[in-house]
Formats: sequence, structure tokens, C-alpha cells
Amino acid sequence: MNSLKTSRRYNDTLLGLLKRYSPSGQESEAAQWLVDHMITLGYDDAKTDDVGNAVGQVGSGPIHIVLLGHIDTVPGETKVHAEGDLVYGRGAVDAKGPLAAFTAAALTGASHSNLTVTVIGAVREETDSAGAIFVRDEYRSPDYLIIGEPSRWDQIAVGYKGSAWYDLTVERFIAHTATNEQTASELSLDAWQHLHSWSEAYNSSRPKLFDQLGATLCAMQSHSDGLVDQARLRVGFRLPEAIAPPELHRKVRQILDQGPVSAKQQDGPVAAYRAAKNTPLVRAALTAIRKQGGKPRFVVKSGTSDMNVLGPIWKCPSIAYGPGDSKLDHTPDEHISLKEFHNTITILSHILEIIANRHT
Repeated sequence: MNSLKTSRRYNDTLLGLLKRYSPSGQESEAAQWLVDHMITLGYDDAKTDDVGNAVGQVGSGPIHIVLLGHIDTVPGETKVHAEGDLVYGRGAVDAKGPLAAFTAAALTGASHSNLTVTVIGAVREETDSAGAIFVRDEYRSPDYLIIGEPSRWDQIAVGYKGSAWYDLTVERFIAHTATNEQTASELSLDAWQHLHSWSEAYNSSRPKLFDQLGATLCAMQSHSDGLVDQARLRVGFRLPEAIAPPELHRKVRQILDQGPVSAKQQDGPVAAYRAAKNTPLVRAALTAIRKQGGKPRFVVKSGTSDMNVLGPIWKCPSIAYGPGDSKLDHTPDEHISLKEFHNTITILSHILEIIANRHT
């Protein structure tokens, strides 16, 4: 196949995913399209698994590499369109661009007889990571793992913060405003301020962002039935390596102890995770980026990814890699450069080749 046809085929994969809106919990159309597309591309096997992940495989060699991206997006459908080298659409960066690059690059794995390459479009990464949890619990651990997240073509992500979410709730009998008693809304905001002040104090001696505790007030609601006022806040935390979810929970309980505000932790808190740098996979990625003319750098991210779910259990060499600028994640202006997209596919293909040659 000539290079023009190959480029068009890669672009079709990206556009096909972007045109199928798939917020968390509504991924079935996009997942089935990707499965059908994999079969068209020549994958040896492709299907959706029991939780709805799109799974394709090429090769049958003894060295197993999993390329896992997520097929879901945050809510908010945006118009899919191209402006020169840039393609716009929900998920272009986070993370259908990386997943499309995986789908294209994996086909080169078929040329290496000692490789098995599995591509997974995981569901619900943006909510409870149900897709990655199913893979973690039901699939065998591979020899190597690459997570599809935007890192830019010349950077390798080796660490992600953890996360935890709380609903803060307070209820109060209504009092006349002339009494100067605090309202439910005021009490809930006081609780948030205590948590925020603690995070600021924790961060005061930690200049590196990856070592800091992030605290965000994400949502506010209030309600009154004429007798009782209720206020509810949704608070999110981004956890450094030094604070595991159980420790965070103890601290939140301690700060709010004996006060009028109750704190309920949402399901699915995850700890921060940092992958090892001195591994054959990392060395292969560094070599591949240099071969393409780049000067590779390591990065750690303040967000959370499916690496947090799979890395601690599978314990195989892992990195996160993919095209796109993560500053565009979840924004109305989300877009990806086709040049970077194709560059990333080439680098991923080089990584597979290096890994294959290492095991010959």
C-alpha cells in the first residue's frame, strides 16, 4: 500500500472515532465501529468484551504487548472538522487520537513473528475506569503495556496522580436571617475552606506540582422545602504519591469531625502511580523518538489515567504515550495535529520493532 493510501487509512480511523460521540456510559456505537474497522484493516481477531471494551489482536507470538487507550470522552459534543493540519472534535486529544494511533501502529506488529499486539479501546475511563478494571481482573498480564494518553510525540509519561471525590452535605432547620445563624450553604462553604486551607498548607513546602495535593470545588447545589435547608458540594482531590486514598479519607474525616457537614467518598478512589524508567520499553521509546528526530523527555501528569489501575497490579514495564496537547483535554477547542498523529504512529511502530528485535 502506498504512503498516500496508508495516510488516508490512518486518518479514516481517527475521523471514524471522532464522528461517533461516546461520553462515558454511551460507548457502544463507537466500540462496535472500531471492532468492525479493525476487521476491515486486517486484524486477526476483534470483538467487544463483556464490559463493552473494543478489543483487537494481531500476531500470535510469545511476546505480548497491550496498547490500551480509552474510547469514552467527557460529555459535550463538538463539531468534527478539519482546518489545515488540525482536526477538531470531542476526544481528538483525550483520547481517541492516541487510540487511533494505536490501532494503526499495531498492524506493524503482524510483521514480527514473535509479537502478539492487543489493542483495547477501554470504556468509562472518564468516570469509574470500569473498562480498565475489567481488563485488569480478567485478562492475563502482558509483557509490556502502553497507555494511550496525550503526551506529545516526543515525550513519555511515566506517572499520574491519584484521585478521590467526595460529596459534602449539610442540612439545617431554616432560621430567620435576622438571627445570624449560619445557613446550610455557609456551613458547606466553611467545610470546603477548611479542606482547601489544609491542601494549601500541605503544598507550601512542596514546590513540584506532582508532589502537591490538588483540591477542587467541582459543583454546588442548595435546596429548601420551607422547613429544612440542604447544601451539597462535590469536591475532588488529586493525590500525590505520599497520600494514599485511605490516608486522605482519614484526614477529611478528621477535618470535618463533629461538624455539621457529612462527607461521603465516591466509589473508585485510586492512588498515584509512577512507572519505572529503566526498562526495555522505556529504552525502546527513547530510541524510537530519537530515530524520528526528537529529543525525548519524561513527564508526570497531574491527572489520572488507566495506568493507575493497571500498573500496580500487572507490574510489567509500562509507559503512557500518544499525540496531542493535554492542555486541550475536555475543552471546546480540543484538536490534534495530523502531522503529530502520523509521527506518533511511526514512533509506535519503531517501538514494536525494537521490542521484537530484542527478543529474537
